[in-house]
Amino acid sequence: MVGASGLVGRHVVERLRERRHDVTSVARTARDGVAHTLDATTATEAEFRALLAGHDGVVFAAGADDREVPRRPAYPVFHRGNVAPVVRLLTAAREEGLSRAVVLGSYYTHFHRLHPEWDLAGRHPYIRSRVEQARAGRAAAGPGLPVAVLELPFVFGRAGDRLPNWSGPLDKWVRSRSPLLAPPGGSAATTAAHVADIAVDALERASGEDIPVAAENLTWPDMIGRIAAAAGHPRPVRRLPGAVVRVALRLGGLAQRLTGKQSGLDPAHAGALLLRELFVTPVRPVSVDAAVAETFPRTGARA
Repeated sequence: MVGASGLVGRHVVERLRERRHDVTSVARTARDGVAHTLDATTATEAEFRALLAGHDGVVFAAGADDREVPRRPAYPVFHRGNVAPVVRLLTAAREEGLSRAVVLGSYYTHFHRLHPEWDLAGRHPYIRSRVEQARAGRAAAGPGLPVAVLELPFVFGRAGDRLPNWSGPLDKWVRSRSPLLAPPGGSAATTAAHVADIAVDALERASGEDIPVAAENLTWPDMIGRIAAAAGHPRPVRRLPGAVVRVALRLGGLAQRLTGKQSGLDPAHAGALLLRELFVTPVRPVSVDAAVAETFPRTGARA
């Protein structure tokens, strides 16, 4: 399990052990429960092979997320975090004779496949890296090693002190006196425990499929309202016109260009993406409310 100390990684390790699998946990930094420390972005095939020897399957739950804003051009940073490690890992897995693999990716690849006219990979470096991650990873694995790619949306939940890496600013906002504003559109959402269930099932079945993951579909006003209520600060969520969001994103993109930076989701085109209802039909629908409450606890205690 590569990325075993993360929010989803911890849940996957726990679920695998509940199903009586022997699990070797690997993460970039030493923590309780991590058997081996290894930075996947710099690990060589030989280092991966040494870890994979004697194993039957591997799960990759690491990589760069779409919030990073590196120097322009951004794609090499996302390639280094999302594509190159998966290629080396799955090459090593094939050479060690593993029979199954799971990669935790992004639901943007689902919409790239569903709506090629949106040109998501061409417009957004992060999405391009996720599309290439799946393609190049499977090419490296070869036909004898099925690779399931879980296409994840917003993930709520907690694992010890680990929370979603996007939750901090939202937590401060909903607890403040600032008005709650939300644009049109929305997103699929899931929980870390839900992802773990699907990941373990895909691993045990050696599925090799693209698996869009969703527990519920939430409009942005609904999501922000649920978060505020969970945190103990319920109040109305006002509608923010989509035109205002588009202008703000474009100004943000201009500021990035002036400073020589580029985000994973290009602000010039992000409005056309984020103002849509990025909904996914849940295969196993469940409520995310309990996981929202874990992520934004009423007491305000966030480890």
